[in-house]
Amino acid sequence: GGKLLSPTRRRQCVDRAVEVLGVSERRACKVIEQPRSTQRYELPPSDEERSLTEDIVELAREFGRYGYRRITALLRNRGWRVNHKGVERIWRREGLKVPSKQPKRGRLWLNDGSCIRLRPEKRNHVWTYDFVMDRTRDGRALRILTVIDEYTRECLAIRVGRRGDRRTGGPDGDQGLPEHIRSDNGPEFTAKAVRAWLDQVGAKTLYIEPGSPWENGYVESFNGKLRDELLNREVFDTLRETRILVERYREIYNRVRPHSSLGYRPPAPETVDLSTRTPILARLT
Repeated sequence: GGKLLSPTRRRQCVDRAVEVLGVSERRACKVIEQPRSTQRYELPPSDEERSLTEDIVELAREFGRYGYRRITALLRNRGWRVNHKGVERIWRREGLKVPSKQPKRGRLWLNDGSCIRLRPEKRNHVWTYDFVMDRTRDGRALRILTVIDEYTRECLAIRVGRRGDRRTGGPDGDQGLPEHIRSDNGPEFTAKAVRAWLDQVGAKTLYIEPGSPWENGYVESFNGKLRDELLNREVFDTLRETRILVERYREIYNRVRPHSSLGYRPPAPETVDLSTRTPILARLT
């Protein structure tokens, strides 16, 4: 669609006419008024664009589920002065796959226009957690507990265990303690071990309505990314291997992966150094 104003558009139209209509290139150029010298001329890419293309392909290979917008943010962290339109042009030219968008979900609202869910106002104000299921190569089930800070979007912990493992606990490190913690009201979230840990840290519980996962949207969104970018791409042989790969993904998510709601910055970027051109996964291995 559109007018044939640029030589590139005319070149594409001539190629299409030759392919579909079976006419000669000379006749197609005459009808479209495209000089044959222009039709056969190919602009050689500059050294800078060639280097940019190599970086885009490298990042696309490293982060197979990132689109061109997140790749643009990673390129800027490497020092490239590019916008998303230029990256998209190279992205499509190289035949790279753009991940499909996820459908948006609505929230539950009250009559006065206020949202039922407690909105986070600061760090450690509201944490949220949920379970993800997966299996190792031998078919044995895995239970993966994910903990997210709703305000900073940081993944505070990912615990991996077998079905029937009732051990629980908070994140390691200096993240602090939550004022509220949100989850659904399933049996795994109302068990005695969970209630004992919540009483120990002094956190108030926030249970969502049954059958309303969108009320716990932050952790549901993270679990979708975890499954799409790691669980669906890896075959886990052992529990130890799963824990190592999941923890490495958590580090990449917190320190490297651009987050769209944070202006394409990672949740915890202060501890990562992207000044070198060494592949990120290799540095975290």
